[in-house]
Amino acid sequence: MLEVDEIGSMSNSRSQNMARIRASDTGPEILLRRRLWASGLRYRVNYRTPGGRADIAVPSERFAVFVDGCFWHGCPDHYVCPRSASPFWSGKLRENFQRDRRQTQSLLGAGWRVARIWEHEINEELPVIAEKVLSVYRREKPHIINDFRVVLVEAKKHTDRELRHLQSLLDPRWRRTEEGPRVTRKVGPVPRTLVFSSEVEEGPF
Repeated sequence: MLEVDEIGSMSNSRSQNMARIRASDTGPEILLRRRLWASGLRYRVNYRTPGGRADIAVPSERFAVFVDGCFWHGCPDHYVCPRSASPFWSGKLRENFQRDRRQTQSLLGAGWRVARIWEHEINEELPVIAEKVLSVYRREKPHIINDFRVVLVEAKKHTDRELRHLQSLLDPRWRRTEEGPRVTRKVGPVPRTLVFSSEVEEGPF
């Protein structure tokens, strides 16, 4: 677990663990790249697009692929908020969400086709995900985007429950709040109850 010397200060162990997480050339990225290359797709890696660096891109076709890590990008199935220093991690999650939204909207606005894939999807069903990506490249689909993302996790006091607030990457009006058991490690889908869903304007979280 995360040890904190004072509010907002992480222990060396947590800092060192996070530093080891690759920002690019992750295992899932490499698996997907190999599969796409074997399928005949020729691409650029870590290419700077109008919306920022894409993990995979075909600039001449205005096509970009992003492989989103479950922890850093708020995967609805696998995101786990560290129990300590939660203001720090909540802020980091929100920053990443806003960046992902800017990237996606900028690229779509510039006429690019975008595929955003969760890392766990590649690990679980690589052939299916590769074919979905290729379908966007072939213009059979306009884009594939893992839309709803966790933007805030609130522990319910004196219980083992938590509230997870999710927001749409494409449309800021769409939000959800789910309640379920508090998780402390990366697991598969957890049974949760939808307690709120509405089209609303930007709010406090």
